[in-house]
Parts: sequence; structure tokens; C-alpha cells
Amino acid sequence: MAQVQRGRVAEQGAGVITAFGRQLKLLRVRAGLERPELGKRLGYSAETIASLEQGRRIPQPQFIEQADEVLGAGGLLVALKEEVAKAQYPAFFRDMARLEASATALNLYAVYAVPGLLQTEEYARAVFHMQRPLLDDTVIEQRLEARMVRQEIFSRRPAPLMSFVIEEAVLRRPIGGAGAMRSTLEQILMTGQSRNVEVQVMPIRREDNAALGGPFTLIDTDKGQRLAYAEVQDYSRLYTETTYVRTLEARYGILRSQALSPSESTAFIKQLMGDS
Repeated sequence: MAQVQRGRVAEQGAGVITAFGRQLKLLRVRAGLERPELGKRLGYSAETIASLEQGRRIPQPQFIEQADEVLGAGGLLVALKEEVAKAQYPAFFRDMARLEASATALNLYAVYAVPGLLQTEEYARAVFHMQRPLLDDTVIEQRLEARMVRQEIFSRRPAPLMSFVIEEAVLRRPIGGAGAMRSTLEQILMTGQSRNVEVQVMPIRREDNAALGGPFTLIDTDKGQRLAYAEVQDYSRLYTETTYVRTLEARYGILRSQALSPSESTAFIKQLMGDS
């Protein structure tokens, strides 16, 4: 029953994006514009307009506002903006996506897969293709684009402080194949060169590990709060209780001391790439 419910949620999210696309096309046709002409006015290619109309791409807030104005929609498209924003992520991740987008700091412990913020498109696509029950191709494309959009956090100013502690096994698991994994390792190295980002590897051979209970993320919000987020098997929980959040803070601090340093981690990842 739970799998059926999650499938329905995914379908509902895809339905919102599809409905927006149909509305966009109707308004374009009403305005007497071909896709190339609308794309020129909005600064997008005709192919992108087609993808948006067909529900294969997720419209971003700026596009929605521009299209509403250019097409004289009178707020019809803007009225869908909030629902579109919700629909681009699975229900269990929506609160986290909202907090992540405006966070001043993120501290993340990864146990099973490379964190979404560090994934390449090829790696992320492989992750979505592996999900059971199977995701519809349209949902995969929408989730993939949403995941890539999340990575705009790295170009945000002021830049949030970000720390990643990643289990060695994650970096050895060739999700998507050897080529996809190598590209992902390259992206991790490149991202780790940013002054606001630190990447650390937790070696398999370490005898001590302060967080065997599983992965989690600590979030410093733009309102000065510190929260914690944990996710497993498509279920998630956002922790706000101060005592428990402080417990996870302590665990993360110990994790960082147990893991390889950022410079040691860089050397380790380069060695992994050399061995592949």
C-alpha cells in the first residue's frame, strides 16, 4: 500500500507539471506565437519551450513570471508557481528542498550514495532509474532537472558553508557504471576546491564511527535556526527539538575528527580515480 501511495504522489507531481505545460501552450497559441518567437522573447530556445509545454522540463519561477507577462496571462501562470515548485520534488523531500535553497550552512553525512548536491547528471539519472517501484520516464526527467537546479546553491551569494562527510563505500560503488562514477568523483574534487565547501572521506578501515545510526543533514536556516534532517526508504523527518539536534551536532563533530582531513580526502579520491 505504501508503494502505491508513493507512486500516486509521484504521478500527482508530474500531473502539475504537465498541466502547466498545457496551459502554457494554450496561452502561446492564443497569443498567435510560434515556439521560436516565444523563446526569443523569453530568452529560451524553441526546443526548451517544447519541453516545457510537453511537461518534460520543470519551469523555474523566473520563467513562469516572464511567460505570464509576455503571454498576457493575467496571473494564470503565476498562480501555478507555488504548486509547480512543490511538484518538482517528491513529497518527502519538499521541506528539505525549501530549507536547503536558503540555508546559510549545511553539514551532510552520506552513507548510501553520493549526495544529490554532488551528483553528476549521469549518476543522478542512474539513481532514479534504479528506484523501485519504477518511476515513469517523465517523472525521471523532472526529478533529474530538479536535482541539477539544486546545485545552483554553489553559485549563490553569499555562499553557504557546506561540509560533506562521505563513506568510502559510497565512492567505490559504481552507480551508473565506471564512467559515470569517475565523472562524479571528478565533480566532487572540483566542488571541494571551493572555499566554502569541505569534503571528507570516512575510510572503511576506521574502527570508530560516531554515526552508525545512518545518514543525516544539519541545516542552518536563514532565520538563525539549526535543524536536522534524516531520510530513509522514501520517508523523512525534520528535527527541530534542540536537545536532539545538539546530539546530532556532536556526532557530526566527532565524525569529522574521525574522517580523513579535506586534503587527505582529496588525495584519497584521486587515488581511487587512478585505480579505476
